[in-house]
Amino acid sequence: MVERAFALLDCLVKLGGSASAGELKSASGLAGPTVHRLLHTLIGLGMVRQTAERRYALGANLVPLGEGATRQLGGLAVPQMQSLVAELGESVNMAAMESEMVVYIAQAPSPHSMRMFTEVGRRAYMHSTGVGKAMLATMPAERAREVLMATGMPAMTPKTLTKPEALLEQLPVIAAQGYALDDEEQELGVRCLAVALPQGPTRMGLSISGPTARMDDAFVRHAVPLMTRAAAEISRRLTRS
Repeated sequence: MVERAFALLDCLVKLGGSASAGELKSASGLAGPTVHRLLHTLIGLGMVRQTAERRYALGANLVPLGEGATRQLGGLAVPQMQSLVAELGESVNMAAMESEMVVYIAQAPSPHSMRMFTEVGRRAYMHSTGVGKAMLATMPAERAREVLMATGMPAMTPKTLTKPEALLEQLPVIAAQGYALDDEEQELGVRCLAVALPQGPTRMGLSISGPTARMDDAFVRHAVPLMTRAAAEISRRLTRS
């Protein structure tokens, strides 16, 4: 029963987090009575909720479980992140996609007295962060559009992109070059360089942030291959854990 319950939750995630009982039956291959029985149990545990439209959606009690697991995964990346700080001298963050937002799960601060860092546990919009853009570029275009439409694209600074089409046009370029930039789009005076992890249990990415004066184009050219190698090594560690 436990295996079937987790299989049903996995189907619900793959269906976008909301589905009818019939859609879950088709996706899971389970019999209708079994699907209804499992849904009843999962609703009682707060892992699934029923909407006003009589559809089933992911429940609030999954959030602390997912966040705890994600933080633990972030800890596995710390050695590679610290190596990047030693080589590049700027703060390194690791983030994951949760509920169509970016959540920062690990951090290695820079030695600079003036440094930019994001607090672990902080959430941010995907459209205004380098790491969010890098993760969006790994998605099919329609899924990326769904994320942007679901969260909206508020202006964090005057430089933030606020129209879906403007960002969607950038995503193929980001995917081809292998990195994304946030040029003062999240915070004025701060530039961020980010790469997505090539694989993992969920969409994740690494980012390096610092003042625009230090994060120039020469820095980006030097940092991208180092970050790409670190991301690949972190992916290997996560898939082995």
